[in-house]
Amino acid sequence: MKKEENFKTIARNKKAYHDYFVEESMETGIELLGTEVKSLRNGQCNLKDAWCSISDGELLLNGMHISPYEHGNIFNRDPMRVRRLLMHKKEILRLFGLMKQQGYTLIPLSLYFKGSRVKVQVGLCRGKKLYDKREDLAKKAAKRDMERAIKTDIRS
Repeated sequence: MKKEENFKTIARNKKAYHDYFVEESMETGIELLGTEVKSLRNGQCNLKDAWCSISDGELLLNGMHISPYEHGNIFNRDPMRVRRLLMHKKEILRLFGLMKQQGYTLIPLSLYFKGSRVKVQVGLCRGKKLYDKREDLAKKAAKRDMERAIKTDIRS
């Protein structure tokens, strides 16, 4: 029988979709300490300026802020510490090759609970130019205007 998974989103990186083209995304685990998990359960996390790097065959998450747990006293860690992401070695080496040859970057897209475990959705991204960002904004505005016009036609 299939176990039913329950997902609870902790944080989303909306800025990543604005600044990058997401070519591929994958799920990874994250290595956390006790009070960090308790703080995440309260939703105290920021992915806005986070990025991933690969060093010594390990995938690391830099720049993610997890606020200190208010009842954690001496067990709280540095909120901006570098955290290790858990992924198979073959996948890490494949991503490393793509990053070196084709100029991709790894950006965390979302952080969520899958059952009792914390997972990170990491995207293999390519940077957008300024004209790409303007084009996306124009498309969104046009779509919004069309939906607004359709709503007013239905009500009339």
